[in-house]
Formats: sequence, structure tokens, C-alpha cells
Amino acid sequence: MPSVPDPRILVDAASRDDAAVFQVAPDRALVATVDFFTPIVDDAYDFGRIAAANAFSDVYAMGGAPLFALNLVGWPRERLPFELLGEVLRGGSDVARAAGAFVLGGHSVDDPEPKYGMVVIGEVHPERLVTNAGARPGDALVLTKPIGTGILTTALKRDLLPAAMLADAVRVMTTLNAGAARAMLSVGPHAATDVTGFGLLGHLHNLLRASEAAAELVAADVPVFPGTREMFAQGAVPGGTTRNLESLQDTVRFADSVCDADRTILADAQTSGGLLIAVAADRVERLYEALARETTPAAALIGRVAAGAAGSITVR
Repeated sequence: MPSVPDPRILVDAASRDDAAVFQVAPDRALVATVDFFTPIVDDAYDFGRIAAANAFSDVYAMGGAPLFALNLVGWPRERLPFELLGEVLRGGSDVARAAGAFVLGGHSVDDPEPKYGMVVIGEVHPERLVTNAGARPGDALVLTKPIGTGILTTALKRDLLPAAMLADAVRVMTTLNAGAARAMLSVGPHAATDVTGFGLLGHLHNLLRASEAAAELVAADVPVFPGTREMFAQGAVPGGTTRNLESLQDTVRFADSVCDADRTILADAQTSGGLLIAVAADRVERLYEALARETTPAAALIGRVAAGAAGSITVR
């Protein structure tokens, strides 16, 4: 992306952060993000909810509050009934309502494969903005949702996993990161990002790269959805997960004791994952308490930021 020098641009694509941030007044900045994808579950309503929660997540990761959203739709009009599309849009609308935001319109195209997502616009006070660039050596790394959705939804597509066994993952994917964001802001984080398509390792790498720091991760401390390892053993690994792992081979060092399953799961491409928060070690207990009040799906200390080559990760 071309660099655009302007003092009103607080965050752009250069830092690989979650959303763009544009200051419009001394006490106000707009947060803008976009995300859409093909169905990852069979139920149209759940697909809409997951896609919307995933799109809103970027605003929460920046410490912002959503204002409104626009739908993005690709739909095979000759192959799938519009009633199904109505269920997708209803799911997205319900999640937007839960976020306290409005769906004000959107755009659709005739597409051989269904796709759905949203443009989301939020706002944040410039002094309360959370980016991926402030992590410091010694910071604790806390994750607010389990991982493994890429492998589980791939298993569903390959008829290896009954839809009922995906219920817990669907519940978590449709959970907004609003509560996690409130908890994060209450303790004053140094940096944060949400865990989505680049996987836990990929998004951590981006955070560390922007922060000019390294990290040490403990694989056994990362929360993982039940059944993920079993589905990995049956070969249900999405292409995005494999590409994530390949792209990180020069920046991630695994201890010999970390098995292939855990290496892959840590790079698994997530949908509507949790927040990954870098917070000072003396604020971790306060963060745990705040996350407990918000009943987030997880509140796991998975590692620490360390001094070292920018973006490098050691996993033991």
C-alpha cells in the first residue's frame, strides 16, 4: 500500500494493525475496518452472526466503540434462494444490534460462491487508542478466546465433524469482543490485536514486529477448542493455516518438545477469535478480574514479551 503522509492518519496499513484510524477532532478519531468471507458453517443465520462479530472485532481491538456498519454480499442468485440470504443478513443485524451499532446499507454482487461481511465504522478518543505497536519486554500476553476454529470448520466441510460438535465454537465465534475490550481498557494495555486469519502466531508476530520486540510462548498454556487435535490427526487443516505456518518459518523457533499438532494449531487461521493483549506484568491480576466480570470465553496467560529481534517468537 502506498504511504500517505498526513497528521490526521493515526494508523494505516504500514503497521499491519487491525483497522485504519483517522483523527477528525482533538478528542475524536474514526476507526474503519472491512472483512468478509465464504461460509464456514452450514446454518445461514450463524454464518451471518460469525461474519459480523468477526468484522466488529477489529474496532474493539483498537479500543474503539462501533457506530455503524455496511453489508458486503456476494450471492449466487440462480443457485441459492434469497430467503437464505435474508437469514445471513438477519444474523449480521442481530450482532450489530448487540454491539449497539446500526446497519445502514451495503452492496451486493452476483457471485458463484456466497460471501458475506461488513464494513464497520467506530470511534475512539485518540488518547485511548490501542495499537499493536506498544508492547514492551516483560509484558504478559493474555488471550481471551480459545483457538482451533480453522481446523474445526474445515473438518465440518469435509464431513469429519457433526455440526452439533461445533456448537461451542459457534457460540464463541458469535461472541463479540466488546467485553474483552472493556476489560482491556480498564487496566491500560500496552498493545493489542485480535486473532483472525493469520492465526495466533501470525498476529503475535505482527504485534511484535510493530513493537520492535520478541516473545516467548508456552504452547501448553494456549486454550484450544476440544476436538481440534483429533481433527488435525484426521488431516482437517485449512490451506490458510498451512500458509501461515510456512510464512513464519524464519521468525518462529519451536522447542523440540512442541509436537506437529501444536505447531499447526498455533498457526491455525481463526475466524472471530479473541483479543491478544500485551499488558504490564503488575496489571495481569487486575486484567483477569476484569475479564472474569465480562465472562469472556477465556482469560489465559500464554507467554511474555521479551527483548530480541523484532517479530521473533520462541515456543516451548
